[in-house]
Amino acid sequence: MIRDARAFWLRSPGQGEIRPVTLPAPGPDDVLVRSLYSGVSRGTETLVFTGGVPRSQYAAMRAPFQEGDFPAPVKYGYLSVGVVEAGPARLRGRTVFCLHPHQTAYVVPASAVTLVPDAVPPTRAVLAGTVETAVNALWDAAPMVGDRVSVIGGGMVGCAVAALLARFPGVRVELVDTDPARAAVADALGVGFAAPQDATGGRDLVVHASATGAGLQRALELLAPEGTVVELSWYGDRPVQVSLGGAFHSGRLTVRSSQVGTVSPNRARRSYAERLALALELLADPAFDALLTGRSPFADLPDVLDRLAAGTLPALCHLITYDGE
Repeated sequence: MIRDARAFWLRSPGQGEIRPVTLPAPGPDDVLVRSLYSGVSRGTETLVFTGGVPRSQYAAMRAPFQEGDFPAPVKYGYLSVGVVEAGPARLRGRTVFCLHPHQTAYVVPASAVTLVPDAVPPTRAVLAGTVETAVNALWDAAPMVGDRVSVIGGGMVGCAVAALLARFPGVRVELVDTDPARAAVADALGVGFAAPQDATGGRDLVVHASATGAGLQRALELLAPEGTVVELSWYGDRPVQVSLGGAFHSGRLTVRSSQVGTVSPNRARRSYAERLALALELLADPAFDALLTGRSPFADLPDVLDRLAAGTLPALCHLITYDGE
């Protein structure tokens, strides 16, 4: 049985390292998971990596199996896929998703893992946490048949939202981003694409996920009267300024937040486990492979996060592999 593992830790803001871990013996209601892949959630994890989590949000930002405290040292992450090596018979040998930091193997309660459907490859399954965020956002947004919708910000979350919206009957979706390379991703997802200055106006709904004040301002400008912006961006400790003059009041525009830490009040009867299981079911669609834009071995993760934070490694979801660990 695996007892020795390795985990990624943020030693200090901007400085990551791999540390040894001695695993506890799993109890009767636990599972031992050997990692296959994990995903780097670029926006949130680079914010953590650079020490940008506001003190007021330390508790809200804790990951389920986080160790340490913000700003550092801290073990953080929440997109892990692995194989159950020990545990209840119904789970042994099965591929599972867990909201666990980057680690070669780990012991968690069996209730903390979700089976990956046979139709979903393990690589794509690392997107489950991101698609779960998109599901919750659309429960909050409640788009209607035939809506005209823009998604501003072609990162992991924005692209996941756009991919799901593309499956709504009659909904016309436009992904808006400053990076022209995102046009190819939009095409793979089956949605339109525009640069911010060329984006289509008169939108019933705009989902904002660019984490910039300029993006939020553009979101308001694109709305039709009585339209709504659903704000998904996480700004950390950065202030955001927008103009609420112009058509904001006369158009009766709405800005509302959405955050995955709470199940949307529109679906309060659903549990967290049901929401995550739904996200994994939706990942049977191969279009989501467009969100996997690179891979690196686990040993290189400190350098990967440094390059992602610096902007020298472009990525949506960067896949971390554990072959040979």
